[in-house]
Amino acid sequence: MKLYTDSTPNGIKVSMALEELGLPYDVEHIDISSRRQKEPWFLEINPNGRIPAIVDTLEDGKQIRIFEGESILQYLTERYDCEYKLSFPPGTAEYWECKSWLFFQHGGIGPMQGQAAHFLRYAPTKIPYAIDRYVTETKRLYKVLDTQLEKSISGFLVGDHVSIADVAALSWVIYGKYVEVDMDDFPSLKRWESMMSERPGIQRGFHVPKPLAVKSNDPKALEAYAQHNTTWILEGMEQDRRALGKRGL
Repeated sequence: MKLYTDSTPNGIKVSMALEELGLPYDVEHIDISSRRQKEPWFLEINPNGRIPAIVDTLEDGKQIRIFEGESILQYLTERYDCEYKLSFPPGTAEYWECKSWLFFQHGGIGPMQGQAAHFLRYAPTKIPYAIDRYVTETKRLYKVLDTQLEKSISGFLVGDHVSIADVAALSWVIYGKYVEVDMDDFPSLKRWESMMSERPGIQRGFHVPKPLAVKSNDPKALEAYAQHNTTWILEGMEQDRRALGKRGL
């Protein structure tokens, strides 16, 4: 199995899952700031030009590609997680509950927090309405997680053990301070983040394919991280705009 990834929320959710499952895999660093993800060879793996993606081989020898983080998480557990380390037996209540929280992250936290980061950190013009809209919605979604965890007996989002629902949510929650979320406002979520982050597999997954800069407590390091991202994000937007213009769009 080969993982194509970078150190982003969507990228590390897959490396965390692979490490928690103890699966062997090779890594190719796709530095998204260099737009390698837009090169023709990578578009054959993910036509959307985004990380993460994996290439694996089925029992019949056929090579397959899997892209989109949640799709990869489901693939890994459905094919390889025979002991249900990160999943639950198909058809059980926990199985369906896990899917709900998985897609809660995919359709809610990821898009909302991603836009919060863009307008707060990267946009050349600071638009108060946009910042307030997306940061507030991110906090609302964190409150949903906090409420679920407050009721949890195990301390995890679903059932009695860690699952891909926890992994997917954690990949974004660790970036909370990056969008000015005060984790003290979400005590159950804060405890869960600390508990999850101490797991050896999670720790290893954090730093694939490179050390995770956003885990730094140094404000200057975070600002440098934001500035680096601002440069390539805005350049990438302009390149996409020009490419669409050539197609008459």
